[in-house]
Amino acid sequence: MSEETKQPTGEEIPEAEEPVTEPKPEETPEPEKKKKKGITFTREQAEQMELAVKQLESVKDQFVRLTAEYDNYRKRTAKEKDGIYQDAKADTIKAFLTVYDNLERAALSEGGEDSPHKKGLEMIFSQYKEILKSLGVEEIEARGASFDPELHNAVMHIEDENFGENQVAQVFQAGFRMGDKIIRHAIVQVAN
Repeated sequence: MSEETKQPTGEEIPEAEEPVTEPKPEETPEPEKKKKKGITFTREQAEQMELAVKQLESVKDQFVRLTAEYDNYRKRTAKEKDGIYQDAKADTIKAFLTVYDNLERAALSEGGEDSPHKKGLEMIFSQYKEILKSLGVEEIEARGASFDPELHNAVMHIEDENFGENQVAQVFQAGFRMGDKIIRHAIVQVAN
């Protein structure tokens, strides 16, 4: 084809005498365009992106807060559930402490030391103590200890030189605790 018959189409670029270079952004700033990381945006697009980033940060903040609230709720309900379980366990054990008292009286009663009935009661009482121990229940040591109103319930007071000031002289009914929770106060007699 000759040059005369060749007609330029919209896709073809006519040859220029001088090479065309694009102006540098520093030399000719365009007021309606912003450049970000090598990509050119219009002012409107940049504002939309900034708005989208702010909305994303807001949603992220809401998500973090909601996650923290849920975590606090989960911990609180687990603690409440454990507290309810511990209270129910303590109430159940407290109901069985009267059986402990009766077994203790029977085991400590005098007479019939060689009796199979007494030996059987002592074995049952020992087994009962082991069950309480396995449930985390321990007897409050009171005899000879200093009186503590958090642990003891004083029903009598005596003057006795053999005991010190506010010392427990006698235990009428054993007290029990489960961890830090007092299931039943020890009923005691306090000296001096």
